[in-house]
Amino acid sequence: MVRILPKRGYILLLAGILIGFSIFSGISLFYSRRGTQTSIGDMPESIEIVFLYTSEKQGWIEEVTPGFEKWFHDRFGIQIHVELEVGGTYETLNLILHGSAKPTVWSPASNIWIPYINTKWRNLGYDEDIAVDWTSLVTSPLVIAGWKSFQERYDITAFRDLYRLAAEDVDLKYGHPDPLLSNGGVMATILEFSEAAGKKPEELIVDDFKNDAILNVVRTIEANAVAYGKSTGFFGAWAVDNGPFAINTFSVYENVVLDNSLKAQKKWRDPIIAVYPEQGTLLSDHPFVVINADWVGKWQKFAAGQYLLYLLKDEIQVISQKHGFRPANPSVPLDKDVFNIENGVSYKLPVPVLRPPSGEVLEALFEAWVKVRHPGV
Repeated sequence: MVRILPKRGYILLLAGILIGFSIFSGISLFYSRRGTQTSIGDMPESIEIVFLYTSEKQGWIEEVTPGFEKWFHDRFGIQIHVELEVGGTYETLNLILHGSAKPTVWSPASNIWIPYINTKWRNLGYDEDIAVDWTSLVTSPLVIAGWKSFQERYDITAFRDLYRLAAEDVDLKYGHPDPLLSNGGVMATILEFSEAAGKKPEELIVDDFKNDAILNVVRTIEANAVAYGKSTGFFGAWAVDNGPFAINTFSVYENVVLDNSLKAQKKWRDPIIAVYPEQGTLLSDHPFVVINADWVGKWQKFAAGQYLLYLLKDEIQVISQKHGFRPANPSVPLDKDVFNIENGVSYKLPVPVLRPPSGEVLEALFEAWVKVRHPGV
């Protein structure tokens, strides 16, 4: 089993523990002397934090957040409200940069966006990074999902097979989230370019996105696209709602397959299954980032640190698996009742986890996207 917990994430986790212990000790001392939970001085009666996160985590986050609010109040005697805001990764990033969203915590689908947002943030004239430290909440690999009957009939094992089917004029109806809005879309497109170039993603260079032969392979695959969604979670739900006659193959995260597999089987009598690209896949690690900006106060930072600790608790990580995520907390075992062939996924990742490309290559990808996307979708 593969888990990623970025090294810098331990800094945030440790800080949350130390800050939480220090403030909690002060609050406890105050209560022991006063025998009351009334706010005084700098200690607030209530705290509100805004959590801006990606849609594929929505089911899990909405299920466990009310429990955190109760846990926090019971522990500290302070009312807490977590305002949940959902979107695609690139969409949420742009909302922050444009000032349309001012979250306390941001959770994109992958930490590859952290240096990207920091560069963009500093280009706006700020002296400090907006995302300093982070911790992985859960993980999920990108897969080629689709209806079992179609996947097995055409022996799909990698993105190059989508090119083969397109070249053979098979009725391929493909799709993935828009890379200009979603991390899932970026990962899918990176892997398409990677296989077209015969390179690992980390080996891609800017010139690969100007190479006509490589562009033609990706354009041929994308010519069979029937939809581009704004986020991976929303796209997976759309694909299952509309069924095999609307779309037969799509790139999403593994957790999206698990979150929709039962619904697909019941509605269409044909399950969706995950194909792990045999050359390797990219892993979403869903970092929890406390925003470093003037709109985030010290009590919000404290509450955010406690929220992180709560989301990493063993029992909360167990719940995440019911929504298709692999736990980031290494003390939580992977649930074989969830991750199995019957549910359309593999227990152990059967392919290598690849490293993402550089930020410079991401910029080249965005520029190339307008040349390869299906113009009518």
